[in-house]
Amino acid sequence: MPKGQPATVPDDGLTTRQRRNRPLLAVHTGTGKGKSTAAFGLALRAWNQGWPVGVFQFVKSAKWRVGEERALRVLGASGEGGTVVWHKMGEGWSWVQRSPATSEEAAREGWAQVRRDLEAETYRFYVLDEFTYPMHWGWVDTGEVVAALRSRPGTQHVVITGRNAPPGLIEAADLVTEMGKVKHPMDSGQKGQRGIEW
Repeated sequence: MPKGQPATVPDDGLTTRQRRNRPLLAVHTGTGKGKSTAAFGLALRAWNQGWPVGVFQFVKSAKWRVGEERALRVLGASGEGGTVVWHKMGEGWSWVQRSPATSEEAAREGWAQVRRDLEAETYRFYVLDEFTYPMHWGWVDTGEVVAALRSRPGTQHVVITGRNAPPGLIEAADLVTEMGKVKHPMDSGQKGQRGIEW
């Protein structure tokens, strides 16, 4: 894309402006670090545009206090950009399945809430953080997710994060970024640290 120009222009009957303003489905997947961080960066851009932002954290513990949550909540309450609403529905780290029955129920309830919000056009920008896991584990049907996202009304942008994004989700997405690990501090025995992981 030299100078921001697309390599091809589809013959879809849309004007440049209409095509430019289509709602996007983005997926951040892969084994590398930074999938959620990149999604929250997009949420900051959405907030700056004055868009209502809905963050839905699947799997991660509701007790875990992360910097992105605090920052976006403060910004959302500032009255200067869009509003920010944060939902947590998990009880443990994404790479450790804890209480599968409870987690599965929370994931299904979380997805049901996302569907209601999409139908009501509650937010203009959605972060479905770690949402690939409930699909990968079979807790939430990928086909149902894809169908709901394809038929969402209005101009609602959605970004989904997590490892093992299902092929159907990748196929439906407009933007897919696979983050690969080249090197990580944990490789040499260093655990996550304040200001970097949270």
